[in-house]
Amino acid sequence: MTSSTEREAAGAPKPDALPPALRSMWRLCRLGYKHEPRLMLIAFVLSQLSALPDALLALWLALLGKGVLASNPGLILTAAIGLAVSSPATWFLRTVSTRVQRRFRDKVTIALESHVAQLQASIVTIAHHERPDYLDRLAMLREQVFVLDHMYMSLFASCAWILRLAVTVALLMSIHPWLILLAVFALPTVWTSTWRPAVERAANERAAQPNRLARHLFTVATTASPGKEVRVAGIGARLVDRRREAWERAYRLVSTARSASAIWHALAWAVFGGAYVGAVVLVSSGVGAPPASVLLVLAAGSRLSSYIGAAVGEISFLRGFWMDGSRRLAWLEDYAALQLVNADRAVPATLRQGIRLEHVSFAYPGTSHVVLEDVSLLLPAGAVVAVVGENGAGKTTLVKLLAKMYEPVSGAIYLDDTPLARVRAAEWREHLAGAFQDFARFELRARQTVGLGDVRRADDEPAVATAVERAGAGDVVAKLPAGLQTQLGPTWPDGVEVSFGQWQKLALARGFMRDEPLLLVLDEPTAALDAETEHALFERYAAAARNGQTPNGSTSSDVGRITVLVSHRFSTVRMADLIVVLDGARLVEVGTHDELMAKRGQYAELYGIQAAAYRS
Repeated sequence: MTSSTEREAAGAPKPDALPPALRSMWRLCRLGYKHEPRLMLIAFVLSQLSALPDALLALWLALLGKGVLASNPGLILTAAIGLAVSSPATWFLRTVSTRVQRRFRDKVTIALESHVAQLQASIVTIAHHERPDYLDRLAMLREQVFVLDHMYMSLFASCAWILRLAVTVALLMSIHPWLILLAVFALPTVWTSTWRPAVERAANERAAQPNRLARHLFTVATTASPGKEVRVAGIGARLVDRRREAWERAYRLVSTARSASAIWHALAWAVFGGAYVGAVVLVSSGVGAPPASVLLVLAAGSRLSSYIGAAVGEISFLRGFWMDGSRRLAWLEDYAALQLVNADRAVPATLRQGIRLEHVSFAYPGTSHVVLEDVSLLLPAGAVVAVVGENGAGKTTLVKLLAKMYEPVSGAIYLDDTPLARVRAAEWREHLAGAFQDFARFELRARQTVGLGDVRRADDEPAVATAVERAGAGDVVAKLPAGLQTQLGPTWPDGVEVSFGQWQKLALARGFMRDEPLLLVLDEPTAALDAETEHALFERYAAAARNGQTPNGSTSSDVGRITVLVSHRFSTVRMADLIVVLDGARLVEVGTHDELMAKRGQYAELYGIQAAAYRS
C-alpha cells in the first residue's frame, strides 16, 4: 500500500495546500469554456467593445476644444460625431453585453454547482467530511459556488478597465512622455488593492470556525428537530448569547484586518492624488502645451483616476473573493483526483481466502491519536464476523477502513491477494452493502428510501419488499398510509413523521438491497431496537448466510460473502462464526464464542458483566 507520506515524497500534490491563485483562475476559465465556449467568447468580446466608447471620450473632448480654438469645422464635426455616438454606443453595447453575460452566467452556474456536488460525492474517502480544517474550507466553497459564476464577469470587467487604462495612458503620453508617471504613481494603489484581499482572506480563514459555530447555534435554535430539547431545557437565551459571542469573535478578526489595510489603501490614493495635481500643473505651465492638451489632461487625467479606482477595485474583488473561490474549487478537484492514485486493480469476482489485514495502523488525518495499532487479522470468506470492544476501541474505524472510507496510515488490507488500496473504490463499493448507526434519512418515498441501497433496482418493488422483509421492517411499512409509496418527512406535502427506530429499520432494509455483496458491514444498525428484536433478526440472517442464501432468501452463488457485525449486545454477537475483540486500538482476542469464553479473557469478562445485568 502507498501511504500518504510516500505519495507526497513521490511528488504528488499535498491535499492541505490551496493551489496558486492564477493557475486556479485559469482552470475555472477552462471549465467555463468547456461547458459554454460560444457564449463565453461572445460575452468577453462584447465586454471589451463596450469599454472603448467610454475610453475615447477624452479624445473627442480634446478635439472639440482644439477645433473651437482653431475655428476648424472639420475637427468640430468629427468630435461632435464622436461624442454623439459614444453615449448610445456605450449604452447599446453594455445592454447587449449584460444580456449575453447573464445568459452565460445562468448556464455556467448550473455546471459549476453540478461539478462541485459531483466532486464531493465522488471522493472515495470521507476525511473531508470529518476534518475541521477541510470542513471550514468546504463551508466557504459551498457559500461561494452559487455565485462563483460572477468570477467570469469580474474577469471580463477587469480586462475592460485595463483596456480603458491603456487607451487613456496612450492619450496622455501623446502630450508628453513624462505623463506616464501618472500610471507609475498609481502602482501603490494597485499594490494595496491586491494586498488587502490576502490580509482579509487570512482573517476570514481564522474566522471560519467561529462563523461555523454561529451558524450551527442559529440552526439549533431555529429548527424543529432540536426544538423540544431547547424548550424543555430552557437554553434558548443561552444559545442566542453563545451565537452572538461566536459571531463577534469572528467579526473582530475580520474588522481589525479591514481597518489596518484601509489605512494603507488611503495613503496610496493620497500619493496618486498629489501626482495628478502635479501633472495638471506641468502641462498647463511647465511645458507650454496648447489649451487643447490641457483639456485632454484634465479629461483623461480625471478619468484615469476613476479608471484606476475601478480597475483596482475590480481586481481586488476578483483576487479577494472570486479568485479565492476558484482556489478552493481547484483544491477540491486536486483532492478528488489524489484519491484515485494507484487505483488500477479490479475487484475479485469471489473471495476464496477472505479479507486480510496485515499490521494495519490508523490515525485520523490532522490528529496524532492512533485509533488502530498494528492490527493483523483474517476475516474468512463466507464467515459472519462480530467486532466487539468498549467505546473508542476502534470498531467503527475498522469498518471504515474495510469500506475504503479511509486508507491505513501503515500496513495493508488484502482481498485474497489483491491490495484493497489498489482497487477502484467505486467498483469495490458495488460489491459492498451495509447499514450504520449514523444512517442517512432520505426523505423520499419509502420505496425509494429503501431502494437506494441498490440503485439499479431502486424501482424494483418486489426487490424492495424483500429487503424490507429481510430487515424486519414490514411492520414499519404496514403502518405507513400508502405503504411503500408513502412520502417520508413531515415537511413535504402528504409527508409523514417517522420515529428514529422506524428510520433505522428502513436504513437496515436499504443495506439488504444488494443480493450478493462480497462484504456486508452492519455497524450497530439496530441500536434503537430492543435486544430481542435484534437477536431474532440476526439469528435469521446468520442462518441464511450459513446456508448459502442471498439476502432475499434465494440460493446464492459461492461468492465468499463476509459479514462484519459491530454490536454491544453479546446475545447477538455469540452467534457469529468469529469474534474479534478490540481494546485501546489493539486487537486483543480472536475466536468463536466458546473459545473466547474458555480463555476467560476480556471477552468473557464483558460477556459476564452484560449477562449479569440482564439477569438482574
